Amino acid sequence: MLYQGGHSHIIYVKDYTEFEILGKTRDDAVGEAFDKVARTLGLGYPGGPEVSKCAESGQATYTLPKTKFENYDFSFSGIKTAVINIAHKEGEKLNIANMCASFEKTVCEELVENTIKVMKEKNVTKVVLAGGVSANRLLRKMLEEEANKNDFIAYMPDLKYCTDNAAMVASAAYYNLINNKAYNIKEKLDLNAKANLKIGE
Repeated sequence: MLYQGGHSHIIYVKDYTEFEILGKTRDDAVGEAFDKVARTLGLGYPGGPEVSKCAESGQATYTLPKTKFENYDFSFSGIKTAVINIAHKEGEKLNIANMCASFEKTVCEELVENTIKVMKEKNVTKVVLAGGVSANRLLRKMLEEEANKNDFIAYMPDLKYCTDNAAMVASAAYYNLINNKAYNIKEKLDLNAKANLKIGE
Protein backbone atom coordinates (compact mmCIF):
# COMPACT_ATOMS: atom_id res chain seq x y z
CA MET A 1 0.00 0.00 0.00
CA LEU A 2 1.55 3.30 -1.12
CA TYR A 3 0.13 6.59 0.11
CA GLN A 4 2.08 9.72 -0.71
CA GLY A 5 1.90 13.09 -2.41
CA GLY A 6 1.81 11.88 -5.98
CA HIS A 7 0.43 8.36 -5.63
CA SER A 8 -2.26 6.49 -3.74
CA HIS A 9 -1.99 2.83 -4.64
CA ILE A 10 -2.86 -0.56 -3.24
CA ILE A 11 -0.20 -2.86 -4.63
CA TYR A 12 0.03 -6.63 -4.33
CA VAL A 13 3.71 -7.47 -3.92
CA LYS A 14 4.40 -10.94 -5.31
CA ASP A 15 8.16 -10.63 -5.03
CA TYR A 16 10.81 -7.93 -4.73
CA THR A 17 10.49 -7.27 -8.47
CA GLU A 18 6.92 -8.38 -9.21
CA PHE A 19 3.97 -6.14 -8.43
CA GLU A 20 0.29 -5.91 -9.31
CA ILE A 21 -1.70 -2.71 -8.87
CA LEU A 22 -5.06 -3.60 -7.34
CA GLY A 23 -6.36 -0.11 -6.64
CA LYS A 24 -5.35 3.49 -7.21
CA THR A 25 -6.68 7.01 -7.09
CA ARG A 26 -8.72 8.13 -10.08
CA ASP A 27 -7.88 11.79 -9.53
CA ASP A 28 -6.02 13.57 -6.71
CA ALA A 29 -3.63 11.51 -4.65
CA VAL A 30 -4.27 11.70 -0.93
CA GLY A 31 -1.19 13.84 -0.33
CA GLU A 32 -2.36 16.34 -2.93
CA ALA A 33 -5.79 16.47 -1.29
CA PHE A 34 -4.18 17.26 2.08
CA ASP A 35 -2.13 20.05 0.47
CA LYS A 36 -5.12 21.61 -1.30
CA VAL A 37 -7.31 21.44 1.80
CA ALA A 38 -4.54 23.00 3.89
CA ARG A 39 -4.21 25.85 1.38
CA THR A 40 -7.98 26.42 1.39
CA LEU A 41 -8.00 26.59 5.20
CA GLY A 42 -5.04 28.97 5.32
CA LEU A 43 -2.61 26.42 6.74
CA GLY A 44 1.00 25.84 5.75
CA TYR A 45 2.83 23.46 3.43
CA PRO A 46 3.19 20.51 3.32
CA GLY A 47 -0.48 20.12 4.10
CA GLY A 48 -0.46 16.70 5.75
CA PRO A 49 1.36 17.65 8.97
CA GLU A 50 -0.46 20.99 9.18
CA VAL A 51 -3.93 19.48 8.83
CA SER A 52 -3.10 16.72 11.34
CA LYS A 53 -1.73 19.19 13.87
CA CYS A 54 -4.81 21.39 13.57
CA ALA A 55 -7.11 18.33 13.78
CA GLU A 56 -5.76 17.47 17.23
CA SER A 57 -7.74 20.35 18.75
CA GLY A 58 -10.90 19.65 16.76
CA GLN A 59 -13.73 17.13 16.43
CA ALA A 60 -15.07 15.45 13.30
CA THR A 61 -18.34 17.38 13.19
CA TYR A 62 -18.56 17.92 9.42
CA THR A 63 -20.05 15.23 7.19
CA LEU A 64 -17.84 14.77 4.14
CA PRO A 65 -18.27 12.39 1.19
CA LYS A 66 -16.47 9.10 0.67
CA THR A 67 -16.33 7.56 -2.78
CA LYS A 68 -17.17 3.89 -3.30
CA PHE A 69 -16.21 1.97 -6.43
CA GLU A 70 -16.86 -1.66 -7.36
CA ASN A 71 -13.11 -2.21 -7.45
CA TYR A 72 -10.44 -0.99 -4.99
CA ASP A 73 -9.90 2.49 -6.47
CA PHE A 74 -9.93 5.77 -4.57
CA SER A 75 -11.13 9.27 -5.36
CA PHE A 76 -10.27 12.34 -3.30
CA SER A 77 -11.42 15.17 -5.55
CA GLY A 78 -14.95 14.99 -4.15
CA ILE A 79 -13.97 15.41 -0.52
CA LYS A 80 -11.50 18.15 -1.44
CA THR A 81 -14.24 20.03 -3.32
CA ALA A 82 -16.66 19.53 -0.41
CA VAL A 83 -14.18 21.14 2.00
CA ILE A 84 -13.65 24.07 -0.38
CA ASN A 85 -17.41 24.59 -0.82
CA ILE A 86 -18.12 24.48 2.92
CA ALA A 87 -15.22 26.83 3.63
CA HIS A 88 -16.50 29.36 1.08
CA LYS A 89 -20.08 29.05 2.34
CA GLU A 90 -19.29 29.42 6.05
CA GLY A 91 -16.48 31.94 5.69
CA GLU A 92 -15.29 33.19 9.08
CA LYS A 93 -17.82 30.94 10.86
CA LEU A 94 -15.93 27.86 9.71
CA ASN A 95 -14.42 25.86 12.56
CA ILE A 96 -11.05 25.08 10.98
CA ALA A 97 -9.97 22.57 13.63
CA ASN A 98 -13.22 20.61 13.27
CA MET A 99 -12.93 20.68 9.48
CA CYS A 100 -9.37 19.35 9.68
CA ALA A 101 -10.49 16.58 12.02
CA SER A 102 -13.43 15.73 9.75
CA PHE A 103 -11.30 15.68 6.61
CA GLU A 104 -8.51 13.61 8.15
CA LYS A 105 -10.92 11.07 9.66
CA THR A 106 -12.92 10.63 6.44
CA VAL A 107 -9.84 10.23 4.25
CA CYS A 108 -8.19 7.76 6.62
CA GLU A 109 -11.39 5.74 6.81
CA GLU A 110 -11.54 5.45 3.03
CA LEU A 111 -7.90 4.37 2.81
CA VAL A 112 -8.20 1.78 5.57
CA GLU A 113 -11.59 0.43 4.46
CA ASN A 114 -10.34 -0.22 0.94
CA THR A 115 -7.16 -1.82 2.23
CA ILE A 116 -8.98 -4.18 4.59
CA LYS A 117 -11.45 -5.04 1.82
CA VAL A 118 -8.57 -6.03 -0.46
CA MET A 119 -6.90 -8.12 2.23
CA LYS A 120 -10.08 -10.05 3.00
CA GLU A 121 -11.01 -10.68 -0.63
CA LYS A 122 -7.47 -11.55 -1.74
CA ASN A 123 -6.74 -13.62 1.38
CA VAL A 124 -3.69 -11.53 2.26
CA THR A 125 -2.59 -11.32 5.90
CA LYS A 126 0.28 -8.82 5.75
CA VAL A 127 0.18 -5.17 4.75
CA VAL A 128 2.94 -2.56 4.51
CA LEU A 129 2.15 1.13 4.84
CA ALA A 130 4.59 3.26 2.82
CA GLY A 131 4.96 6.74 1.37
CA GLY A 132 4.75 10.23 2.85
CA VAL A 133 1.17 10.01 4.07
CA SER A 134 2.10 6.87 6.03
CA ALA A 135 3.44 9.32 8.63
CA ASN A 136 -0.13 10.32 9.46
CA ARG A 137 -0.74 9.22 13.04
CA LEU A 138 -4.49 8.68 12.67
CA LEU A 139 -3.98 6.54 9.57
CA ARG A 140 -1.42 4.42 11.37
CA LYS A 141 -3.68 4.05 14.41
CA MET A 142 -6.74 3.09 12.37
CA LEU A 143 -4.85 0.59 10.23
CA GLU A 144 -3.25 -1.02 13.26
CA GLU A 145 -6.63 -1.31 15.01
CA GLU A 146 -8.25 -2.92 11.95
CA ALA A 147 -5.28 -5.24 11.45
CA ASN A 148 -5.52 -6.42 15.06
CA LYS A 149 -9.28 -6.87 14.77
CA ASN A 150 -8.91 -8.99 11.62
CA ASP A 151 -5.75 -10.89 12.64
CA PHE A 152 -3.65 -9.16 9.97
CA ILE A 153 -0.08 -7.96 10.40
CA ALA A 154 0.55 -4.29 9.63
CA TYR A 155 4.13 -3.14 9.01
CA MET A 156 4.76 0.58 9.37
CA PRO A 157 8.11 2.32 8.95
CA ASP A 158 9.47 4.66 11.60
CA LEU A 159 8.40 8.23 10.97
CA LYS A 160 11.94 9.19 9.93
CA TYR A 161 11.56 6.88 6.91
CA CYS A 162 8.24 8.37 5.78
CA THR A 163 9.54 11.51 4.10
CA ASP A 164 12.09 11.09 1.33
CA ASN A 165 11.79 7.98 -0.83
CA ALA A 166 15.51 7.75 -1.69
CA ALA A 167 16.06 4.63 0.44
CA MET A 168 13.03 2.92 -1.10
CA VAL A 169 14.24 3.71 -4.63
CA ALA A 170 17.75 2.45 -3.80
CA SER A 171 16.34 -0.79 -2.37
CA ALA A 172 14.17 -1.35 -5.45
CA ALA A 173 17.19 -0.76 -7.71
CA TYR A 174 19.26 -3.25 -5.71
CA TYR A 175 16.73 -6.07 -6.05
CA ASN A 176 16.23 -5.33 -9.74
CA LEU A 177 19.99 -5.45 -10.22
CA ILE A 178 20.55 -8.79 -8.48
CA ASN A 179 17.59 -10.28 -10.36
CA ASN A 180 18.96 -9.09 -13.71
CA LYS A 181 15.99 -6.79 -14.25
CA ALA A 182 17.85 -3.51 -14.01
CA TYR A 183 19.26 -1.44 -16.84
CA ASN A 184 22.83 -2.19 -17.86
CA ILE A 185 24.34 0.61 -15.81
CA LYS A 186 27.60 0.80 -17.77
CA GLU A 187 25.74 1.35 -21.03
CA LYS A 188 23.06 3.63 -19.63
CA LEU A 189 24.92 6.46 -17.92
CA ASP A 190 22.88 8.92 -20.00
CA LEU A 191 19.62 7.46 -18.70
CA ASN A 192 17.18 10.23 -17.88
CA ALA A 193 14.40 10.33 -15.28
CA LYS A 194 10.87 9.39 -16.37
CA ALA A 195 8.36 11.01 -14.05
CA ASN A 196 5.39 9.02 -15.42
CA LEU A 197 7.03 5.60 -15.54
CA LYS A 198 4.55 2.93 -14.49
CA ILE A 199 5.26 0.16 -11.99
CA GLY A 200 6.76 -2.81 -13.81
CA GLU A 201 8.24 -0.80 -16.67
